Amino acid sequence: MALQIGLRRFFSKSIHFSRILVVESGNRHLAEGFLKSLADNHPYSEIDLVTCYAGTPQHFQERGTVYRVSDYPDSPSRKRLYAELASKTYNIITIICSTEPIMTKWKWMLAARVPAKVLVLNENGDFFMVDRGNIGIIFHFMLFRAGLTGAFAVRTIGRLVLFPFTLLYLILYAASVHLRRRIRTL
Repeated sequence: MALQIGLRRFFSKSIHFSRILVVESGNRHLAEGFLKSLADNHPYSEIDLVTCYAGTPQHFQERGTVYRVSDYPDSPSRKRLYAELASKTYNIITIICSTEPIMTKWKWMLAARVPAKVLVLNENGDFFMVDRGNIGIIFHFMLFRAGLTGAFAVRTIGRLVLFPFTLLYLILYAASVHLRRRIRTL
């Protein structure tokens, strides 16, 4: 059911900023800048926040509920959180995809479980919607994160091509060392 709703929102291009879930999964200044922009451009929208930080961001202004991931330590409590957030009918879920590994599993699980249009905010403060109109941007973003763009692309592809041979060499070397040791002990 959630996958069908998620795909429907992926293929639609309509955007409504009335109910927003912000997942603070990056540096706090990124969330503060985004919340300031939301407050300026959409002053009447309801905003809920999922965070791992103490306190709230500067421009949150108590416009909604704050969910702290530390309050959901086990699987049953996380499932209750997912169900509660899914029932709130958000229009947009904003996740911060910066180079910092903060709440990585949380943000992707929430993006998968909450039936809302996903807005990705990167470390530069740029953002894009995850929908069919931005397929090129999404593809380039994934390639960039994987190190497959620019000058590092050749080196990364070379590492991927050489990895099976390197692994095979290491396995054969370890096997020969253990075999020689076994022969010496006999």
